Amino acid sequence: MVIRTVPVPELGSYNFVQETKEDLPWADLITLDFNLYGTPEGNQQLAKTLVKAVREDGFFYVKNFNISQERVNRQFAIGKQLYETPLEEKLKYVPQGLDEGAFNGYVPAGRRILDPVSGLRDRVEVYNIPKFNGDFKHEHPEAIQQHLPEIEEFARSLHTEVLDPLHTILAIALGLPEDYLKNIHQYEVKSEDHLRYMKYSKFSPEENQKLNGLWGRGHTDLGTFTLLFRQPVAALQIRNHTTGEWSWVKPQDGTLTVNTCDALSFLTAGYVKSTVHRVAVPPKDQQHVDRLGLLYFSRPNNDVELKTIKDSPVLREQGFVENEFEKSDNPVPTMETWTFAKQKWQRTKNVARGDKKFENAQILPGWNEKVYA
Repeated sequence: MVIRTVPVPELGSYNFVQETKEDLPWADLITLDFNLYGTPEGNQQLAKTLVKAVREDGFFYVKNFNISQERVNRQFAIGKQLYETPLEEKLKYVPQGLDEGAFNGYVPAGRRILDPVSGLRDRVEVYNIPKFNGDFKHEHPEAIQQHLPEIEEFARSLHTEVLDPLHTILAIALGLPEDYLKNIHQYEVKSEDHLRYMKYSKFSPEENQKLNGLWGRGHTDLGTFTLLFRQPVAALQIRNHTTGEWSWVKPQDGTLTVNTCDALSFLTAGYVKSTVHRVAVPPKDQQHVDRLGLLYFSRPNNDVELKTIKDSPVLREQGFVENEFEKSDNPVPTMETWTFAKQKWQRTKNVARGDKKFENAQILPGWNEKVYA
């Protein structure tokens, strides 16, 4: 059990907006109940549930993960305080090498052209905070710096309370030793995991009409799991692996939303699918507010080669034995190489929506990226 041990500075409350009243085509997602975790029977039950979730939807909910809503709310309040910081102050924390794939620190809005005709640009601001394991400097705006011990405790608890159980359950599902995936996701070993505060500033109704219903087009995340904390502005949509149809992800009280990512797909030769998702224009009754997100991106340790796990009887028996790099006889990248290749592509500046050269760019030998409608 995680017990708060750090001093808690005064922090304004964070008030969530009302959920939409529109009847949207919501995705019917599986929920993993971590109250079952910790016994052989419970872990086996969770493993069966997780396989269905990662094979069919790629998105799922987790509940009863031992992090209080109060602690989550405080993180949203920190994010709100951060984005109330003057722009000139935030710009001091733009990472050197942003155009080359660096991502820790502040990434300002306006790097992408969403509507080539009018020149309308994105309004997404990102602040990424890396691990607290000694591999990274921690120099942040005051809104972050004064809460850094609390942020560290929160980030570490995501590993012990959420990611370690997920790695254990998935290892069981793959017929691997229970600590197999935990061993390549150790917190104290260098990896590019990060906690993110992410703000989507609103557009006017007239501007939203120019965006064809999308603030951000379909993509996959590059790591293992992405954790998204509940926030009520509906915008996240996922693409069904089988039908290609899009549906909305509903905010569920007391849950985390989790999606599977590229590295996990490589390690399992596509048995676990990397989920395509996008950010839509919110429903009309929520278009008047900004959207603040709190996320955590989990990634294997930097030195891990993204080759198919050969020790899994499940993968062997079902024919998942080679990923795209192995099939093409191209070098299999380490997680570090993969991370910075994809991050450099993702951070390409002044790209206009619809630029085919960018959307299908080869980022490594044997791998072309793809942007989805």
